Amino acid sequence: MNKKNIILLVAVAAMAASCGKSGGGRPNFGDNEYPVMTVGMQSAASQSTYPASIKGVQDVQISPKLGGFITRILVKEGQSVSAGQLLFEIDNQTYQAQVRQMQAAVNTAQSQVNTAELTYQNSKQLHENKVIGDFELQTAENAMNSAKAQLAQAQAALASAKEALSFCYVKSPAAGIVGTLPFKVGALVSAANVLTTVSNNSQMEVYFSMTEKDVLAMQRAYGSHGEALSELPKVKLKLADGTEYGYEGTVTKMSGVIDQATGTVQMIALFQNPDRLLKSGGSGTIIIPESNDQAIVIPQSCVTEVQNKKFVYTLGNDNKVKYTEIKVAPQNDGNNYVVTEGLQVGDKYVTNGITKLSDQMEIVPITPERYQQKIDEQAKAMTAGDIVSSMKK
Repeated sequence: MNKKNIILLVAVAAMAASCGKSGGGRPNFGDNEYPVMTVGMQSAASQSTYPASIKGVQDVQISPKLGGFITRILVKEGQSVSAGQLLFEIDNQTYQAQVRQMQAAVNTAQSQVNTAELTYQNSKQLHENKVIGDFELQTAENAMNSAKAQLAQAQAALASAKEALSFCYVKSPAAGIVGTLPFKVGALVSAANVLTTVSNNSQMEVYFSMTEKDVLAMQRAYGSHGEALSELPKVKLKLADGTEYGYEGTVTKMSGVIDQATGTVQMIALFQNPDRLLKSGGSGTIIIPESNDQAIVIPQSCVTEVQNKKFVYTLGNDNKVKYTEIKVAPQNDGNNYVVTEGLQVGDKYVTNGITKLSDQMEIVPITPERYQQKIDEQAKAMTAGDIVSSMKK
């Protein structure tokens, strides 16, 4: 046998040995021995994930209070602004003219009041000197009061005109970051138009939904709505690019209403955003870590799946296997399942060779360590002819 063939046989032998370690098949021991393990409790860490949307703690839509043409835009998209900062100017020529007109009316009314007061004071002295009677004095007083009322009316009209003029100057009601600017200088806008959105993104609220079943289980476990929220662990956020956000968040709010369309309850987690990495309107995935100190964990390799149902072969006292359905937690690490139903502590299940088993088949149980030892022994004892023969089968 030449060197090339020897190398080939060694490679084939290695492949045969590795195949014996897989969960689906088993080596041909010539007997009915299968490895069996006993179910026990162990710690298991898992996580639940939920699609999420990101919003600022305070997202304020900025709209003008009156219609007109935009004459100035004093901010840029993404700019930080403070509360009360001027953002836009609306054409205000008409409103300035109204203010000047109302101011003139106030000045006229004030002059009339001054004249009426002088007339009244003069009439009062004449009345004291018995020059005029009560009727003339009362008439002068009434004229003075009427002039004061007209002044108050003119002042109110001036205040209204000034307020209308102030509406031409659109200011930010809160500190935050300016969003998109859909309108340009010269655009005609009305009170129905949203000029931009100012988002306070020093902290971000991340919205996600949990199923009604999960929320009920959580509330039963902790006793109340408030306790359930306080006992939830810190959550993580996976961003749209697949990276994990650098700060953990806290679930702070839970809706008291179940969405009938989806059967879910809205939750809100609060994240700090010192680097301004999170943007209002973004998306991501909320990750809630879970730990269980009394979990039943089994390898995925010993589980078969038929029509979305999962089964294992359990071993009875008569050494006969039973095709047993189990239920597992939806989250797993890719290697193991956390069993929620179908297995109990003390049950025994077959770990390897399950493809050769059938329901009620009698086997000879051995330990997984003995099973691996027999694989290694058989691999060492195989000749080149055995390898070729096994490959032809």
